[in-house]
Amino acid sequence: MRAASALLAAGALLVLTSCGGSDASDPDLVFVSSRDGEYAIYGMSASGGSQTRLTDVEVDSSTPQGLLFQTEPAWSPDAMRIVFSSKRSGNSALYEMNADGSGTRRLTSTKNDDGQPSWSPDGERIVFTRGLPDRLFVMSSDGTGARRLTNGQAAETEPAWSPDGRWIAYARREPGTSIRELWLVRPDGSNPHRLTKLDGISEGPSWSPNGSRIAFAANIRDGGFDIYSIAADGNDLRPVTSGEDSFEPAWSPDGKTIAFSAGGSIVAIDVETGDEKTLTEAKSNDSSPAWKPEQGGKP
Repeated sequence: MRAASALLAAGALLVLTSCGGSDASDPDLVFVSSRDGEYAIYGMSASGGSQTRLTDVEVDSSTPQGLLFQTEPAWSPDAMRIVFSSKRSGNSALYEMNADGSGTRRLTSTKNDDGQPSWSPDGERIVFTRGLPDRLFVMSSDGTGARRLTNGQAAETEPAWSPDGRWIAYARREPGTSIRELWLVRPDGSNPHRLTKLDGISEGPSWSPNGSRIAFAANIRDGGFDIYSIAADGNDLRPVTSGEDSFEPAWSPDGKTIAFSAGGSIVAIDVETGDEKTLTEAKSNDSSPAWKPEQGGKP
């Protein structure tokens, strides 16, 4: 897929550029980078331009608190806020900031580690992981009323709320095994069921904008990880990438592009043609791409 002709690559660039603006104050994607020493959240345009750190706080990256300063960003549905995890105060907790990086406030504060947040489509709740092994919790978007979503002893990670609000996808690992499959559960904790049956490691689910498919990373191919998509009913598994280890897929609001992390870069792939464009440099050690919701103003 990476061997596309120069003409196709140029076409892909035009498509990506047309997805949104290039203003650093109004990014199309946010992502995590350690280019400045510590892990922090950056924004950029859909074409990879205007890469800018969202906060300019100076921290000591020689400590865990400083190194893991901001990770795992997730946009609010109205594109006004970003929730993320941070060890800035000791253990990992969830924080919220405005889309421009200002106005940071803490949402959770317990003795457990909290992370991997995902907003409900109405913006009223956040699903996240808590503890070790990780368990799924749901709370109000202001940080109150946290409750466990599921039961049992399985480790549960990387929850993703469906666009229609009816399901939460997540990765699940039973005790004593390394196998992780994708599962679905209702936001009230009912009807948990397995989505994939790949007997490997499946992780990082991301819903398509219309809710019909879920992209995820899996090691089906000779132990390496690629991005795949699967129908929401568990059928019609399709490969998206083939080659370099790829992780953390994020579906664009128009459904045409999936951004993912590979080799320290953020890469975008056209879902239909397979044309890829590398958006950031590998030396920057970038990960966790998250597209700005369409409600933010750039269809």
